[in-house]
Amino acid sequence: MRLAVCAEMVFTDLPLLDRVRRIDGLGFDVEIWSWHDKDLDALAATGARFSSMTGYLHGDLVDPDSADDVVRTAALSIKAAETLGVARLNLHTAELVDGRAARPRQRATGQMWASALRTLERIGDLGAAAGVTFCVENLNTIVDHPGVPLARAKDTLALVEGVGHPNVKMMLDLYHAQIGEGNLVELVRRCGDAIGEIQVADVPGRCEPGTGEIHYPAVAQALRDSGYDGTVCMEAYAAGDSVAALEAFRVAFS
Repeated sequence: MRLAVCAEMVFTDLPLLDRVRRIDGLGFDVEIWSWHDKDLDALAATGARFSSMTGYLHGDLVDPDSADDVVRTAALSIKAAETLGVARLNLHTAELVDGRAARPRQRATGQMWASALRTLERIGDLGAAAGVTFCVENLNTIVDHPGVPLARAKDTLALVEGVGHPNVKMMLDLYHAQIGEGNLVELVRRCGDAIGEIQVADVPGRCEPGTGEIHYPAVAQALRDSGYDGTVCMEAYAAGDSVAALEAFRVAFS
């Protein structure tokens, strides 16, 4: 497994470029979130290897009236990804504004499922043409992302399996899954080949492994047992020193 660290959440006393250099210097790949507000050429010049970034800017997968915006901005994201050599682009089922659904929905409908599947097919074809994979991330609606429909890991798994496109996978976020569903070892076994990337943080607090209730060494073993050899990204804050947080993450998945 390759290990990556989200530059948005650690070394927060430093400018972003310096965070990227620190993460890279410690031997990790780098995740970023948004790309439209960053100097992509400067990021590329750091020489870091980038694991993933946001794969759309606007629109909801679940809404036929705004799905075209998802596809249009996914195409823009592909062009941005070329600058950094990013192979995985992250999607949510709904547009987020400060972590919340831009258009909150409290229940899912059949139309939402159908719209999400149709839109993912179109995005998968974009990914295939460009050689990138779009990954649909599960979210928790209890603490961090209220109002997002089809947000659970079992929902994103159903979408990925339903669309059946090789360029559409899961961004399986185990922090969100622990809050919303739990049973993480069985979850990673069930998701299997549908996983494009794993994201981790502990619960509660969203800090590095070892600061909360999740026994990440057992999760890591379950991933190895299932044959997973992709990327695991620490999308977490540092409870204290950022270097110590990254080393705790490395130990949990070594």
